[in-house]
Amino acid sequence: MQPLYPSLPSRFPLPLFFLLLSVGWLSGCQSESGGAAAGETDSLQLAPLTSAGAPRNVIFILSDDHRYDFMSFMNNMVPWLETPNLDRIAREGAHLKNAFVSTALCSPSRASILTGQYAHVHTVVDNSAPVPDGLTFFPQYLQKANYQTGFFGKWHMGEDRNEPRPGFDRWVSFRGQGVYYNPTINVDGSEVQHGDSAYISEVLTDYALDFLKQRDKDKPFFVYLSHKAVHAEFDPAQQDHYKYHGNDIDYPASINYTKPGHIQDEEGVNYDDMPEWLKRQRYSWHGVDYAYHGQFNMDTILYRYCETLYSMDRSIGRVLDYLDQEGLAESTLVIYMGDNGFQFGEHGIIDKRTAYEASMRVPMLARCPDLIQPGTTVESVVQGVDVGPTILSAAGLSTPENMNGQSFLSVLQGDTAHWPNQMYYEYYWESAFPQTPTIFAVRTGRYKYIYNWGVWDPNELYDLQTDPDEVNNLIKSPQHQDIALGLKQDLWNWLETTDGMQIPLKVPPMKRLDHEYRGYY
Repeated sequence: MQPLYPSLPSRFPLPLFFLLLSVGWLSGCQSESGGAAAGETDSLQLAPLTSAGAPRNVIFILSDDHRYDFMSFMNNMVPWLETPNLDRIAREGAHLKNAFVSTALCSPSRASILTGQYAHVHTVVDNSAPVPDGLTFFPQYLQKANYQTGFFGKWHMGEDRNEPRPGFDRWVSFRGQGVYYNPTINVDGSEVQHGDSAYISEVLTDYALDFLKQRDKDKPFFVYLSHKAVHAEFDPAQQDHYKYHGNDIDYPASINYTKPGHIQDEEGVNYDDMPEWLKRQRYSWHGVDYAYHGQFNMDTILYRYCETLYSMDRSIGRVLDYLDQEGLAESTLVIYMGDNGFQFGEHGIIDKRTAYEASMRVPMLARCPDLIQPGTTVESVVQGVDVGPTILSAAGLSTPENMNGQSFLSVLQGDTAHWPNQMYYEYYWESAFPQTPTIFAVRTGRYKYIYNWGVWDPNELYDLQTDPDEVNNLIKSPQHQDIALGLKQDLWNWLETTDGMQIPLKVPPMKRLDHEYRGYY
């Protein structure tokens, strides 16, 4: 196959450490299968909600690394980006504008969605942590309630295995991060090789639609469509190559604020109290000055990201069209979400992992005309741990006691009276990417407090109302000490009451892989 971008490699030549991370070799331990153990199926029987109607059909669409504001109906740094089908879901349903994940990293976030639990509870704390034996995924409850369930796409929870997992009648997946072109797919336990330039977003959508076409129409269905897009290496469908190359990009002003020698007297910018780990990170795998170790410049990365997103959006349109054709659009709950955000220059870095807005904030949309008024905007803070309880609620089922999240189905209908206005965050240091420390954070409607664990650096306090770019750290501000104390106490109370006081440790089995100390122990 010829290179898709003639002037560039057709794939990011990712270094060995990135590939090893994706397959879980850096953990030094083997993963487990997860799911309920034999003899525990009775525990999957949930009490019905007293106000429940007929079990509702649900389609949950998850993307990878989709930044919260990269949809064409939103103001962003790429006004030329087109996402007509995501726009359609927002227009015909709801935009949850304050949706967040409690860990901005693929595996922990996905485990939180599937279990309704924080990372320190389900223990899949990074991309190589094993899924503990006996962990229950919410689709298992749906199966017990007579749902037809199907999983299609990226699983990626701490392992390089692709065999079927508990909770799904139909299983379509691939190993690790997968590939954009000509994927090898595990279909219900059998390997199927796709060729002829088959594109992953379309392949997964084909399988999902086939499942819907062959379903038992007397039973409710649940589809979990988990896209590889838009994870690096960014590679769009063939017809979308170079679609956006050459357009102007309005990078965030803070892209320069951590740059050595940059004039630091901008009003509202507190350079002195920016963490040193953040300043150093701008020249790293996840920094704008050495992004992906200098393989491509920022413009190229961003263009390819947007083109890949556009390709995925097209496949989402096929799912919406099918619901229209089958007369299912009015009654089916469709939820779209990203597994974490993505920084494109904020604070001089890229990628996720941090507790800054562009990292922990995600796109989330929901449509179900029977339940949600068209054009609804939800201001309430919603988290990834709330997805499972919400889908169970749509099925008429109560939330299991071991879930940390809660259903936001009533929030979609305007009932926010008892909904919390804050969320919690955790990220655990990874040996493959040592430039980001362990981080804990709490975010309210106005303030964010970030605790940088294990480094000689300031903690952080931001007034999101007056400083949405998070560049004026108020941690030393005399008039904000009571706020900082209250949020710090609240953060540690959350960790204590949810059994989160144990920092996970793993043996690093290899030499250092970061560019400054590569090859050393």
